[in-house]
Amino acid sequence: QVQLVESGGGLVQAGGSLRLSCAASGRTFSTYHTAWFRQTPGKEREFVATISRSGGTTSHADSVKGRFTISRDNAKNTVYLQMNSLKPEDTAVYYCAAGLSWGSQVRLYDYWGQGTQVTVSS
Repeated sequence: QVQLVESGGGLVQAGGSLRLSCAASGRTFSTYHTAWFRQTPGKEREFVATISRSGGTTSHADSVKGRFTISRDNAKNTVYLQMNSLKPEDTAVYYCAAGLSWGSQVRLYDYWGQGTQVTVSS
């Protein structure tokens, strides 16, 4: 079992930056691939980025590539999402997820946080 708690969301102007954190409980955190997804009302949850167990491999959605960076610190049981050059269309609830399978699909992840709101004003 893994419990995930996101933090770091908020209101920021377009062009600004935020860093999201996802703190995980449990000593088995390093056995899980982790990812960030986002969701807006009425839309399906959208893949943002994923990182492998060791942190050695990452993948980012085309819509955020070059602006967002996923990272993790297994010693701190924490995953991060650094978001730069934010745009109004990045506004969403951001969710952290953990799973044993690698990929960008929602169904691959077994554990989810409660989400943190990110709002980007124009």
